[in-house]
Amino acid sequence: MHRGKGMKFVGDSRIKSYEKPKLNRDYSEFPGKTESFWPDFLLKEWMTGAVFLVAYLCLTVAHPSPLERVADPSDTGYTPLPDWYFLFLYQILKYTYASGPFNTFGAIVMPGIAFGALMLAPWLDRGPERKWTKRPLASGFMLLAVAIIFYTTWESSYYHDWKQQAAQGKIVFTNLDKKDPTYEKIIKSNCTSCHGGELTGGSGPNLVKANLPAEGVEAFVKNGAGSMPSFKDTLTEEQIKEVGKFIEGLEETDESGKPLKK
Repeated sequence: MHRGKGMKFVGDSRIKSYEKPKLNRDYSEFPGKTESFWPDFLLKEWMTGAVFLVAYLCLTVAHPSPLERVADPSDTGYTPLPDWYFLFLYQILKYTYASGPFNTFGAIVMPGIAFGALMLAPWLDRGPERKWTKRPLASGFMLLAVAIIFYTTWESSYYHDWKQQAAQGKIVFTNLDKKDPTYEKIIKSNCTSCHGGELTGGSGPNLVKANLPAEGVEAFVKNGAGSMPSFKDTLTEEQIKEVGKFIEGLEETDESGKPLKK
């Protein structure tokens, strides 16, 4: 044997050179410790997924989604509320520096900076340490972000008027006919911005439950009331009478359209 044949120098020593197998050994060589991907492993995954899916469907049936009335973009009195995971941003938009003339800053610039910093995290903290206590920059930003999100979410939830939220989103069935010419030509353009598209209330009162007589409605339309302006210079006498007659005929019904017993 030639000197050094089949040997490699490692420091001051020489060891025999050999090639390790590139692939792992077959799973059958490890009975009880490994299993074939198909069908054993996938079958377990599918069974686990099926259990979670059935449980999720059962929860969906037992606790239906809290649906509200049909969305009406013409109803400016409705106050929307985002899902809980966006409440922190919803609360930030209420602050002086992020609302009104600074709305663009609060809605676009601030979230953009936050997500930009998140994307730049791998370059902001390039240390080799894995323990969070030895990574002050990354850990500090993380704790600060969690604290801000937690506090603003709590503040938004605590100070929100949940009773008003439930009232404005309540599904109410009425005999309102949106195809009626009086609604299309007069009420839709003059009343729905305050009383809602269903006339069940917004920043203005509920006109369905009010049970106002035609004469009373005409008086409100002509003279105004409280924050409600007068429409005597906007609508003609005939149009005001049409509005009064239309509002007088409104009443709540059940889901099938039958009037509710009073």
